[in-house]
Amino acid sequence: MYETEANHRVESIQQIPSEVQRQFCELGRTILARTTLPWGEHCTECVWPTCYTTCDLYSPREDKRCRRFVDGMVRIDCPDSPNAYLLKISFKRWGKLWSPGNVRLYTPDEAQKRERQDHVIGATLHRLPLPAVAKRVATGLRYNSKKRVARDSRPSDQAPTSFVVECYNPGNRSVPLSLTLRATNEPLAIPFQKLLDAQPGFARFRVAVDEIPAALLRAPFDVELIPNDIADGTTLCFGLIDFVREASTPPNRPDKVKTVKCVVWDLDHTMWDGILVEDGPSGLTLKPGIVEVIQELDRRGILNSIASKNNLQEAWQVLEDFGIASYFLVPQISWSPKSQALEAIAADLNIDIDTLLFIDDSPFELEQVKTTCPDVRVVVAPAYLSLLDRPDCQVTITAEASSRRKMYQDDSARRDVAQQFEGDYLRFLKQCGLELTIRSLADENIERVHELTQRTNQMNFSGTRYSRSVLEGILGDPDIDTYVLSCRDRFGSYGVVGFSVVDRREPRMTDLMFSCRIQSKRVEHAFLAHLLRRYIDECGGDVWANYRKTPRNEPSGRVFSDIGMEEVSVNDGVTSLVFRKERPILDDGIVTITNECTSDEPSRT
Repeated sequence: MYETEANHRVESIQQIPSEVQRQFCELGRTILARTTLPWGEHCTECVWPTCYTTCDLYSPREDKRCRRFVDGMVRIDCPDSPNAYLLKISFKRWGKLWSPGNVRLYTPDEAQKRERQDHVIGATLHRLPLPAVAKRVATGLRYNSKKRVARDSRPSDQAPTSFVVECYNPGNRSVPLSLTLRATNEPLAIPFQKLLDAQPGFARFRVAVDEIPAALLRAPFDVELIPNDIADGTTLCFGLIDFVREASTPPNRPDKVKTVKCVVWDLDHTMWDGILVEDGPSGLTLKPGIVEVIQELDRRGILNSIASKNNLQEAWQVLEDFGIASYFLVPQISWSPKSQALEAIAADLNIDIDTLLFIDDSPFELEQVKTTCPDVRVVVAPAYLSLLDRPDCQVTITAEASSRRKMYQDDSARRDVAQQFEGDYLRFLKQCGLELTIRSLADENIERVHELTQRTNQMNFSGTRYSRSVLEGILGDPDIDTYVLSCRDRFGSYGVVGFSVVDRREPRMTDLMFSCRIQSKRVEHAFLAHLLRRYIDECGGDVWANYRKTPRNEPSGRVFSDIGMEEVSVNDGVTSLVFRKERPILDDGIVTITNECTSDEPSRT
C-alpha cells in the first residue's frame, strides 16, 4: 500500500512502455501470498514535527507534512499488477520510502481487497468538505492507524520466501537504491542492508528471506528504500515492494528476449582444453580468446559464474593460477546437477533465472538444463567467441555497469561478515569499509551543505541552521576552518553527511552536525579524533568545543565523552567542552579518513 491519499494525483499508464507494463503484471501469476506494507513519503533526516518549523527546506503537502517527493506519490492504474496500480515518484534529495515492517501474509485476493479499501477510504476522505485543519487531523489519524496495523506481528499460516522490489527506471543512468531493515527499538543491532542497482528499464529484485536474520523479522522492524547520490527530480516507478511467498515453479510464460545478466561457464573442454581430474592442472590450457570474452562481458556489466562438476578447491586453484578467478561470482563447483547449480546462482545473485546463459561442451548437460530450467538460454562450448555478438548481450556500457561485479562482491562480503559477528556491532563495523572524505567548504559543495544544515536534527550539536548567505560569509573568513564530510562504505555512498566549523584562533569547534544516516557508525568519533590530532599538533594546546544540548541530540552527544572531552561550563544553554592536550586520542580503526581540505595546508603562526 502506498500513501497516495496525501496526493490523489493519477496519471496514465500510457507513459509506461507496454513491455514494462507486462513485466509489472508477471508476478501476479506466481504469488501465493504477500504483505501489504504501508509505504509512506519520508525524509532521511525527519524529526517530525520540530523540523517543520526549523528547516528552510520544509515544503508542506496537503496534510502539512513535508513534501519530499516532487509531485508526491503519483498513482498509475495497472489493474493486472499485484497492487492494481503502480507508484511514480520524482525524488527530492533527502527523500526516501519508509514503512513499518511485518511478515504477515495475505492471499492475493485479500491483499487486493485491502488495497482497494485503502484507496476508497483515502479518496473519500480527500473529497469530504472538511476544514483544512480537520482534514489534516483526519488524514494523520488514518495514516497512524495504518502504521499500527502494520506492526501486527501475529504469525500467518505461511512464511514469505523473499522480499521483492519491482522498479522501472525511465532514465538513462542507473540509480543505486539502499534497502535497509533495522530493529525499531535497538539502534545498535546490526541492520540488514543491500544495495540494489536499478539500471535503466525494468528490474525485479528478490532478497531471499533466508538472507535476513530471523531475529530481525520477529522483532518490530522498519524498512526503508533510499536512492543514493541523485539529482532532484530523479524519477522511478515502483510496483510491488513487499514480502511475498511464490510458487516454487512459475507457470509457463510467452517466449521473450531478455538481456543476459550472467553467463555461466562450464570448465572442462569449455573454459579450458583438457579434463582437470584426468590431465591435472599442468595439462590444461585456456581456450584461445576466452579471457578477452570474459573481460568484455564484465566491462559491459554482464556477470560471469561457473557451473562445473569438479572438486571445488582444485578447480578454483586452477582459475587463480590462470589469473581469472576474481571474475566469477557465486561459483557452483560440485558434483550436483547443473540445473541445481543454475538455480543457486540465480538465487544468490538475486536475478531471474531467465537472464542466465549457460555454456557447456556436453550435449547431456545442455539437455538436462533445458529440460529442468527451460527459461535458461544454452550455448554449445565452441560458440563462446560469438557471445559478444549476440543481440541479448548488447547493453549500454556505463561506469555503473562496469563496476557491477564489485558491487556484488562487496554485498556478498557484507552478508558473510554480518553472519559471523552475532551481535558484536563494533567488529561488524570494522568490516564495512567505512571511508570518510574531508573537504573544505567551497562553491561546488555549498548547496549540499546548506541542505544538510537545514535537515539535521538528531546529530546537530550546535542547533545552528545556516542560511546560504551566512555560509558564503564563512567562505571569506580567514580565521575559520570548515570541514565538509562525505562518507561511503561497501554498501554504497552516503553523500555529504557532515559539516563542522572551527575557529582556529583558540582553537574552538563552534559547529558540528551529521546526517543521522551515519549514526552509530563511529564516523563522528573518527572525525573528532582527526580534528583533535590536527589542532593539538598545530597549536600545542587544549582544544575546545561548543555543544548546545537538546533532548534530540543528547543521545548522540555521548560522542564527546566517548572521545574524552570534559564539560567546563554552561553559558546561555551552550556547554563549553575541552580536550586536554595530555590525553591520549583514541582510534578504534573503524573509519578510514582521506583529508582533502585546503585549510589543512601549513597554517599561519
